[in-house]
Amino acid sequence: MALFELVDFDYHEQVVYCSDEQTGLKAIIAVHNTNLGPAAGGCRFWDYANEDEALKDVLRLSKGMTYKNAMAGLHLGGGKAVIIGNPKSLKSEELFKAFGRAVNNLGGRYYTAEDVNITTADMAIVNQETEFVSGLEGKSGNPGPFTALGTFLGIKAAVKFKLGKDDLNGIRVAVQGLGSVGYSLCEKLVAAGAELVVTDINPEALERAHQELNAKVVGLDEIYSQDVDVYAPCALGATINDETLSQLKAVIIAGCANNQLAEARHDQAVKDKGILYAPDYVINAGGIINVALEIGDEPYCADKATALVEDIYNTLMDVFTKAAEQGLPTGQVADQMARDIIANGHK
Repeated sequence: MALFELVDFDYHEQVVYCSDEQTGLKAIIAVHNTNLGPAAGGCRFWDYANEDEALKDVLRLSKGMTYKNAMAGLHLGGGKAVIIGNPKSLKSEELFKAFGRAVNNLGGRYYTAEDVNITTADMAIVNQETEFVSGLEGKSGNPGPFTALGTFLGIKAAVKFKLGKDDLNGIRVAVQGLGSVGYSLCEKLVAAGAELVVTDINPEALERAHQELNAKVVGLDEIYSQDVDVYAPCALGATINDETLSQLKAVIIAGCANNQLAEARHDQAVKDKGILYAPDYVINAGGIINVALEIGDEPYCADKATALVEDIYNTLMDVFTKAAEQGLPTGQVADQMARDIIANGHK
């Protein structure tokens, strides 16, 4: 596959393939842009159908991290890593050490952290081989709660802008994905008075949500057509596409998943349908904001992290306002805002 000709290639500064015969490690690290500082972004462990799918994912995710870090006001560029394979069978201490050596070989151009199927304990093993790791226990720790907080506040901002409501009492939210972040988000929504419809591949998580949060449980393909105010994608990406858009009744899309739009054109399609979209890399930036405070000379401070995450509300309101004034899709407006920040950082 010709990397430079791929649709998802966006002049990435560096794309590195890493492997280790003894442990079975096969990984790709993508450094998208370092104008604002060293690239930072988590590492995802996923059983991709093939290498091409892994490359596509890491290219999209690393670009998203550049924009996410810029819009969050962080002095960091964007990067991402993916480890290819089944985490249930391939995970080992030696594999993560091998990955740590691969990260270390980049000399600080990329800081890694946990992501899908990778824990803080896994990152602690990586940290044995490289200092360029964040999201460690004893420092910022699990970024999930901060991602959930930012997403919750982003939903509040979208509801305020679209529906004119200052609270979430009686707001109906369809949550797709009940992982640690998705479930934490659900708890915050219910505490704020929202009503939930949920789906997930894990039946135990669904039963828990039904019992603890009085959530209505629906099938994986039924979540899109629910009569709700907000659709919150909190699983994997590309769930906003031609097929799902034709089913959506929600007037707001706001969730913590990455790369929610299957294609760039769906940004306009969402607007044409009268739906307010909270750009994913803006609303889900809480986790990277938290771990970013480990990078640098100042000691980590949870209170400072929380204050920065709370500002996601204001950032989204700014995006919504500018999009409305310019008559443009929110994703397009956020992209331009991020590009301006990145360009100024380079200067």
